[in-house]
Amino acid sequence: MPFVVDPEFWARLLGIVVIDLALAGDNALVIALAVRRLAPREKLWGRVGGTIGAVGLRIVFMGLVTWLLAIPLLRPAAGLVLVWIAFRLVRQGTEAGPPPKRRPGDSLKEAICVIIVADAVMSLDNVLAVAATAHGNLPLAAGGVALSLPLVIWGSGLLARLMDRLPAVIWMAGGILGYVGGGLIVEDDTVAGWLGQSPLPALLPLGLAALVTIRGWRQARRAKAGMIRDDG
Repeated sequence: MPFVVDPEFWARLLGIVVIDLALAGDNALVIALAVRRLAPREKLWGRVGGTIGAVGLRIVFMGLVTWLLAIPLLRPAAGLVLVWIAFRLVRQGTEAGPPPKRRPGDSLKEAICVIIVADAVMSLDNVLAVAATAHGNLPLAAGGVALSLPLVIWGSGLLARLMDRLPAVIWMAGGILGYVGGGLIVEDDTVAGWLGQSPLPALLPLGLAALVTIRGWRQARRAKAGMIRDDG
């Protein structure tokens, strides 16, 4: 096993772990929002299942990165999906009262699916950075991404607990996802050509972030007002 004593191998592995963790903040937000309304015993399984599924799909993307980048308007489509997910998670996260009654398996599966889809549309930059650092070594890239799993799962659990105590974190997190989605839209070469020298590339991500945040804030106010009326 010559790679064990190869400094370049360990340097690349460390670089992949650092890159993946540095870009994993948005993923942790999605996971925390998606599992927040699950039953306590299902939250851990939702975080673990969603993270493992998202990482597995990301590894597949690494092998297809050149082909993926050739798809026209892929980034804008991914950005729109992410903005939709942000609105959906903020609306669910700020609903008043206990979670709606569902079969436990259905809600857990739904949370895992949301995590995987959101990670897939957000992971383009992550995939590019990790693939470049690995220099085409897919096992090395997969190993580095896998090493970051425990920290992502722990971080999402911490955020979920924080959201339970500070509801404002929910709509602030949604605003961050809206900003990331807007960034994906304006980063596409075709869209950039359409927009030209207009201020829209800078304003669109900020506008979407504000829109999702305001929607979450208003939803939270309505939910709180409804609870006060019920108590009265």
